Amino acid sequence: MSVAADYARLVEAASAPYRAAGRFAWHFARGKLRYDPVFQALLQPGVIPENARLLDLGCGQGLLAALLDVAGAPRLAAYRGVELMARDVARARTALGADCGVEQADIRSAKFGTADIVVLLDVVHFMGREDQDAVLRRVRDALAAGGKLLLRVGDADSGLPFRFGNWVDWTVALARGHGATRFHCRSVAQWRAALEALGFTVQTEPMSRGTPFANVLLAARLPLRS
Repeated sequence: MSVAADYARLVEAASAPYRAAGRFAWHFARGKLRYDPVFQALLQPGVIPENARLLDLGCGQGLLAALLDVAGAPRLAAYRGVELMARDVARARTALGADCGVEQADIRSAKFGTADIVVLLDVVHFMGREDQDAVLRRVRDALAAGGKLLLRVGDADSGLPFRFGNWVDWTVALARGHGATRFHCRSVAQWRAALEALGFTVQTEPMSRGTPFANVLLAARLPLRS
C-alpha cells in the first residue's frame, strides 16, 4: 500500500467516529485531516516523541487525538486538549468519548500543567500580542526539559497568500458565529525571535503544501537541563 493510500485509510478511520456528532463534524474532520498537510506531518517519526505527555491548545473537535489514536504511533503517555468553543468540545466528546481528554477553557487562562510537547496550530493570531507572549511564556514554563512546542502560524511577510489565508480565517470565524474577528499576526522571523528570546531553539518548515496559504510550522525545543 502506498503512503498516500495508507494515510487516506487513517483519515477515514479517524473521521468515522464524528458521524455520531453530526454531518458537519464528520465532513469537517474528513476534509481537515485529508487536505491540511500539518496532520500528516505530525505523524512523521520523531515529530511527536513516543510516550509523550501532549498538550493540544486550541484543539477544536480533537482531530489530532483522533488521528493519533487510529495511527497507533506515536503512543502517548497522556493527551489533553484545551478548546474555547463549547460546540467543538461537545463534538469531540460525542465522537471520542467523554474521557477523551478535551476540556473547555480559554488558553489565555487555563492551567497547562506539565507536558513534553505542546501543539498550537493556527490559534495565536486570534489573540492580542500581549496575550500571545503570555501564552508562549506559560508554554515554556509548562514544558519539561528538552520539551518541544509545535507552533503553526501564517507568515505575515508572504504577501498575497498570507492575506488570502486571513480572509479565509475571517470568513470561517464569521460563519461559525464568532463575529467580526481582528487578527494579530507576525512574520516568521518575528515569531522565531520571540521564541528564541524565551530560550527555545527553533526550526521552521513550510506547512501549506497543496494549499494557497502561507503557513509555517515552527518546531521550538527547550534545552535539556544538566
